[in-house]
Amino acid sequence: MGFWENRVVPALVSCACSTRPIMKQRQKIIPRARGRVLEIGVGAGTNFRFYDAGKVDEVVAIEPSSGMLRRARGEAARTGLAGRVSLHACGAEALPVDAASIDTAVVTFVLCTIPDWQSALREVRRVLKPGGMLLFSEHGLSPDAAVARWQRRIEPIWKRLAGGCHLTRDTLALLRATGFSAEQADTMYLPGTPRIAGWVTWGTARPE
Repeated sequence: MGFWENRVVPALVSCACSTRPIMKQRQKIIPRARGRVLEIGVGAGTNFRFYDAGKVDEVVAIEPSSGMLRRARGEAARTGLAGRVSLHACGAEALPVDAASIDTAVVTFVLCTIPDWQSALREVRRVLKPGGMLLFSEHGLSPDAAVARWQRRIEPIWKRLAGGCHLTRDTLALLRATGFSAEQADTMYLPGTPRIAGWVTWGTARPE
């Protein structure tokens, strides 16, 4: 992995994913997590501060980027979850987690970058316990035709600069395609964010 991917991209993505509007999105869903939690694409550990330590027994955190993992280790040590976070240097397409062992899975602003999102979400289904839930907050394809056209035009360059981030993935369509049903889903444009990157969908889903 080159200098750009290992040093520059983690810093850029950490900054972009911790803006005030995105942090508010994280606050909407992360406190709902309970029990044994799986977080895929944990990045710099930005969500750690929002977990309710009284409801969470363990966080199994998955992240393929060594640069991000360095940041996540430091963040975990500064939160009320210290000692309850296990960090795994791997992708989400083959999780080092037993089947039916997770109470809550968390995906926030990560489905846009996972190359094989189908395998990743099927793995999430595999490891969730019966009755387990998926918490999600993702940006993606705008329902507005003019914005969507610009998303498709810009995406090839955007992906190269932003660590593989796609602008045109439809969050609810991804979930449906991998056997999830959204129990609750809300949408909006993030305030103060360019519309090409600002359409977000968040809520809860469970395996069908």
